[in-house]
Amino acid sequence: MTADERANEAATRRRFLKIAGMGAAGLAMSGAADALPPVAARELLIYVGTYTSGGGEGIYLYRFDLKTGALIHAGTTRGVVNPSYLTLDRRRRFLYAVNEVEEFEGARSGAVSAFAIDQATGGLRFLNQRASKGGAPCYVTADNAGRFILVANYVGGNVAVLPVLKDGSLGDAVDVKQDSGSGPNRERQEGPHAHSVVLDRAGRFAYSCDLGTDRVMSYRFDARTGRLTPNAEQPFVALKPGAGPRHIIFHPVGRFVYVMNELDSTVTAFTRDGAKGMLRESETVSTLPANFAGANTGADLHVTPDGRFLFCSNRGHDSIASFRVDARTGGLRPLGHTHTGGKTPRNFAVDPTGRFLLVANQKSDNVVTFRLDPATGSLEPTGQTAAIPSPVCLKLTAPFS
Repeated sequence: MTADERANEAATRRRFLKIAGMGAAGLAMSGAADALPPVAARELLIYVGTYTSGGGEGIYLYRFDLKTGALIHAGTTRGVVNPSYLTLDRRRRFLYAVNEVEEFEGARSGAVSAFAIDQATGGLRFLNQRASKGGAPCYVTADNAGRFILVANYVGGNVAVLPVLKDGSLGDAVDVKQDSGSGPNRERQEGPHAHSVVLDRAGRFAYSCDLGTDRVMSYRFDARTGRLTPNAEQPFVALKPGAGPRHIIFHPVGRFVYVMNELDSTVTAFTRDGAKGMLRESETVSTLPANFAGANTGADLHVTPDGRFLFCSNRGHDSIASFRVDARTGGLRPLGHTHTGGKTPRNFAVDPTGRFLLVANQKSDNVVTFRLDPATGSLEPTGQTAAIPSPVCLKLTAPFS
């Protein structure tokens, strides 16, 4: 690690420790901790993406009480099909939702919908919709400058980049990167299945998990044109055959990266070279108890804002697996499992204060809140639950007014 990288890591660590210690005095949007709004917040807003094919009515908006963990319904944006995954731009002006379908406007593609956010209420106003250039888009993320969104198409097995226009609406895709290959699981890995795509904090590299090929693809991202170029230093990193990489996240200090493997219910830890974008695997650990013998698939993973704990969701065991993160190596020490209070936990979220964890239980139609002990990483049910049909994705942000 260079001197500059060490300095940047130290500054990032100080910033995150400061945020974690502020409690309810100040909150950052989840996933964009650099944009700390000057708000003495007593609550957060939560956008919930759902499967309308599973009974959801669209995108739900809730207010989340930071004292009690209560969820209060504030509105529903209807008329949007299968908005299963959501993202907000860094300035919190717009929300983008995938439309997880396999046919759009007569083509074999899903779509992405753009919404303007009412800065007084958090309500959504539909702007437009564009093809995602692949079937069943399941993940979307926005770049730092708010100029592009990147989408992973599961059935299409590719990643696409769509430009954001001045009013927040979307233009047609400017780039598509098609994966190829397969894996040993004949039912799930008959071909490529891009399941997520994220940018590093500097916005220089993009990483995409391909469940079908057991690879994490690596690209250089041109923030001016939106183009993706395979990283010549390391175009991909291969995981264990049959692992099925699904989601990828960065530790707050940026030097550690974690991948949730869906098919074998493991999490893989990497160290990352920030200058070259290269990943080096350090360990892979199970997200299940040693004595568990049932069917399970891994889903989501998140690190607490202070970087001390990592959590993973298990579908089948219906639990959150907890790990302590080694601050020096990024290694993981298992702490135990907490039942999610429902069935098939999909996405979950840790609030920006690091004091609550919220779980979207897709098959039991509820979102459950847990109190998170910042010292031990333990989870305790708050007793607060919201009934939401087929919840998939949770996006938290500070109030807009």
